[in-house]
Amino acid sequence: MPVWNKEDLICTIGGGTGTSVVLQALKKIPFLNLNAIISVSDSGGSTGRLRDEFGFLPVGDLRQALAAMASNSKNEWIRQLLLYRFEKGEGLQGHNLGNLILTALQDMSGSTVSALDIASKIFQLRGSVIPITTQDIQIIIKYIDGSVEVGEKALDEKKGGCKIVEIRTRPRVKLYKKAAEAIERASYIIIGPGDLYASIMSNLIIGGVSKVIKKSRAKIIFIMNLMTKYTQTYGMSAKDHLTIIENTIGKKVDYILINIENIPKSIEKLYLKDGDSPVIDDLGIDKRIIRAKLVKPVKIVNLKYDSVHRSYLRHDPIKLEEILRKIICREIRK
Repeated sequence: MPVWNKEDLICTIGGGTGTSVVLQALKKIPFLNLNAIISVSDSGGSTGRLRDEFGFLPVGDLRQALAAMASNSKNEWIRQLLLYRFEKGEGLQGHNLGNLILTALQDMSGSTVSALDIASKIFQLRGSVIPITTQDIQIIIKYIDGSVEVGEKALDEKKGGCKIVEIRTRPRVKLYKKAAEAIERASYIIIGPGDLYASIMSNLIIGGVSKVIKKSRAKIIFIMNLMTKYTQTYGMSAKDHLTIIENTIGKKVDYILINIENIPKSIEKLYLKDGDSPVIDDLGIDKRIIRAKLVKPVKIVNLKYDSVHRSYLRHDPIKLEEILRKIICREIRK
């Protein structure tokens, strides 16, 4: 029989669509307390425009987490409002309504933290959305050819195929106190999926993160990406991804979830055109690994004024929920 623990606190670390899918999966498991620790280095699209104009922390990834945690049959309209993107309207084209709402709350309350607290109450979240830091940062990316780029937006604009050798923040900042407390109290920490550098490493390189994770007694679950990304992880295998994560946090993860389901050929061709390909599983035999079918194709509607690259695949939240439930309910033991 599964063992439920009403005190289990689950802490996700990431950002963007990857974390939002994990949160959708976790919301289906009763009793869990959810804390989503989210990156705040985004500098592109609607988020980047609002960041430049208002000077607040970027809200795009925070908004996606809010939408995921508010997503159920009773408040589907709330989720749709938070994700709605304007296709017309002078000055509004390309903006996301959820980004505008969070920016307004930041302006009214005076801080991102206060805005998120208010939003959590408005949308009646079961859990918290927490920025990894409350300080304004840009990420600095150094490539193997010696070139250096500034800003997360550069990760999508840099000519692909050039290996990243270092990523850091400017300025050097510390982990937000509430984020540290969430990690310390967690029973499980879930890292990924998401862009390795833009969504995951942009969190893990924040000062104090690795120290808190190393001290934590939480079981760490790493969800491997489905595809490589030409501008970030071109040619990288599953082992390459895992090595970077473990070297950064300073300890081994406890569970590794990796997809074994074939990518539909029609969708794989779309990725190959952009230089992306399925992440090759070269992890071998390891008792930490859970191999499962995790793919969910997604119909992408490309809006004229949306400049951000969108994925054609997601991890299936239903399939993820089944596996995460078994891990958290102690049905899967190493």
